[in-house]
Amino acid sequence: MAPENPTSTMTTREPDPALRELSEQAITALRDPAVAPSVEMVLRVADGLYEAIAPDGRVRFDRPDGPDAEPSTVTVEGRNPLGDRSVDRFVGLETERGSLHPDRTTNSYPHGYDQVAQLFDHAAAPDLCVVHSAGHHWPESGGHVGEHGSLDVIQARAPFVVAGRGIRRHGMIDRSIRLVDVGPTLAELLGVAPHDDTGEFLAGTDGVVRHELLDPHDGRPKHVVGFLFDGANPNVLYDLAASGDAPNVARLIEAGTALRFGAMSGMPTVTLANHTSILTGRLPGHHGVLHNSWYDRRIEKSIETNSLATWAFAMQHLVEGTETLFEAIRRTWPDTFTAAVDEPCDRGAAYSTFDFFRSGDVPEISSDTSELPYTNPAYATSSLGYAAWTIIDHQAVEQAVGIWSGRYRDQSYPLPRFMWINFTVIDSAMHEGGPHSDIAEAAIRDTDARLGAVLDAVEKAGVYDDTAFVLLADHGMEQTNPGVRSDWDAVLRDAEVPVRNEACGFLYLNEPAT
Repeated sequence: MAPENPTSTMTTREPDPALRELSEQAITALRDPAVAPSVEMVLRVADGLYEAIAPDGRVRFDRPDGPDAEPSTVTVEGRNPLGDRSVDRFVGLETERGSLHPDRTTNSYPHGYDQVAQLFDHAAAPDLCVVHSAGHHWPESGGHVGEHGSLDVIQARAPFVVAGRGIRRHGMIDRSIRLVDVGPTLAELLGVAPHDDTGEFLAGTDGVVRHELLDPHDGRPKHVVGFLFDGANPNVLYDLAASGDAPNVARLIEAGTALRFGAMSGMPTVTLANHTSILTGRLPGHHGVLHNSWYDRRIEKSIETNSLATWAFAMQHLVEGTETLFEAIRRTWPDTFTAAVDEPCDRGAAYSTFDFFRSGDVPEISSDTSELPYTNPAYATSSLGYAAWTIIDHQAVEQAVGIWSGRYRDQSYPLPRFMWINFTVIDSAMHEGGPHSDIAEAAIRDTDARLGAVLDAVEKAGVYDDTAFVLLADHGMEQTNPGVRSDWDAVLRDAEVPVRNEACGFLYLNEPAT
């Protein structure tokens, strides 16, 4: 499959003036009380300013100087939709359970100004972005009980745990970081060479090194292993670790530092956009993987990245000059071995699961879960999604353990300086049952056991004490309200606004409907 990367440009974006009238029509329709339960706010660029527009107010602002900076120009009409940007809202499992489906007036939107601005920096950004409410239920998704994608704190907040050589041991602390901080921090931990011209560890990074997590007196690790628990709600994960139901997660927390307020994903808070943010240190509007899908007017084509057919080729959409952590490690140590296990943001990795897909040499995948270890048999037989992702996650363990043992698929491997492993069944289970369901807890227990298998493999390789570990997710997961399912497509049709709706919220005006 030949690369096609027309979207690899970045610009501060002002929509076509010819679309301004349509934009106003669309916003009027989207502020209709009929869709207010589902439409949290609408984002756009207009007259050189960014706007967040809710049914009960709007804010206009210029570009902030950083993720926590107040813009120099802020004009508010009614309630400021981005007024609350606190990172500590709804922390703790009982607090979250007691505040399901929070209203826009009680919700928070961490780093909100910066998140809105970055989204529109890419040339293929939408004319309008609809941010769905905390409780919005997506019939289009097959009735997911758990959801993400919004700007709000529960859907943005991912767990974050780091432990091992070179890491401070604070246990659970009341602090947060951003997912874009992870790549630069791991680069500093490993000793990656900075770029001569900027001093950055990753080219053009939005993230910063979180020195407060690092212990330089402990020495640098020879190896770093990352575990991505896709879609894991941190309140649920931390609670299961504390209760003994996720003992390997607890083992890492006790040996290092965990952030109770989590790691905040970039907008949109969806899978591949934030996998890429973690491993490039750039926000979605800056690295180029804008969403699960988006539209590019220059080629009149919808770009799809988040499917089994496209994951292996998604990195062709990276903005020119973007550097992955795998590439930065190779730039520093050209002959070192790195491994990306079931991770689509794999550019520069010496070993990648998706190399098998790109070469057509896909390992045989059995559909039988009956004899797989670390598997809840009830859900693996009753849920198609749970079964499918259980098989994928089992293969991830086979790859990771095989590589740490020195051999996988009849090929020998050296010990990796850096390995990144993506586990996916938690995301599937939390979508299906919601983050507070039995199926979600079962998925965490299964994934915790798989985490333990990899930790054991590192220990058997004799390098556990020379290894640092990071455990996180790509976004949070929030319980939806089945009674909230307003259809803003219908409202826009009734208002006679011609629009293309990509990924249930990226609106391209005066384009053919999908």
